Amino acid sequence: MQATQTQFGKVAVLFGGRSGEREVSLKSGSAVLAALLRQGVDAHAFDPADRDLSELAQFDRAVIALHGRYGEDGTIQGVLELMGIPYTGSGVMASAIGMDKWRTKLLWTAAGVVTPNFVLMDDQTSAEDVVAALGLPLFVKPANEGSSIGVSKVKTQAALAAAYALAKQSDPLVIAEQFVGGGEYTVGILGETALPVVRIVPKNEYYDYEAKYLRDDTEYRCPSGLSAAQEKQIQAEALQAFKVVGCHGWGRVDFLMDEAGKHYFLEVNTSPGMTDHSLVPMAAKAAGLDFDALVIRILQQTLPVQG
Repeated sequence: MQATQTQFGKVAVLFGGRSGEREVSLKSGSAVLAALLRQGVDAHAFDPADRDLSELAQFDRAVIALHGRYGEDGTIQGVLELMGIPYTGSGVMASAIGMDKWRTKLLWTAAGVVTPNFVLMDDQTSAEDVVAALGLPLFVKPANEGSSIGVSKVKTQAALAAAYALAKQSDPLVIAEQFVGGGEYTVGILGETALPVVRIVPKNEYYDYEAKYLRDDTEYRCPSGLSAAQEKQIQAEALQAFKVVGCHGWGRVDFLMDEAGKHYFLEVNTSPGMTDHSLVPMAAKAAGLDFDALVIRILQQTLPVQG
């Protein structure tokens, strides 16, 4: 392991940033940095909100633990590409598409990946038309935001305008999405492997920001409760959905199940959380990989391919 650690050189752990998910990123990055330091890696904190990006030139590679805009949307990936610095996770195009829920859905729909029905909203969109297309309840969300920021569950047609206004505060691109109520799940991706499925059982109405990061009563089930055959099928489809967007390295694909047992892929995360509440570390642990080993596996993906 020490030889591999020497190969890594000086590593920047990018976390914090300027997005609405800054606080979550600070937790993720701190955990990743601590794991690398425990294993003797020459790792250093780097917050792009506080430092000039030109300072990245002193590093040999970068771990991206940024979430949301300017970190998960292809922008920091573009900077690192221009500087010739290897980095963790997906590239510029996949990161940009993965951040955009609307364009991810367009791509998935074209490729035959099943996703909940949706309507792109603007100031002229008729609430009546949205409800006619999607039914009630439904979700309204900003297309380019994460951690459930700006998301509303809409139960009445009259509530749609306020939900749209809230989402628009986070992003000019707003989508309304079909409600699928049979369960929330996620599949972590590590290299070419889909990790065990995790079922998420929030104690509030849906898996919102509070349930993700602040509450201690959100239940995570791994094993997920799906049959072995169904889990295997969904893992294979999740890996394909990940690749359709152009993603590689590591990430997460979320999906919903309806009451009849049909699954719908919801979104892809190209820089998932790495906090004590996070789902990829949980799934990796179920697969026999502890947090420190997971972090090293992710960092190893920045090394040149041998052969």
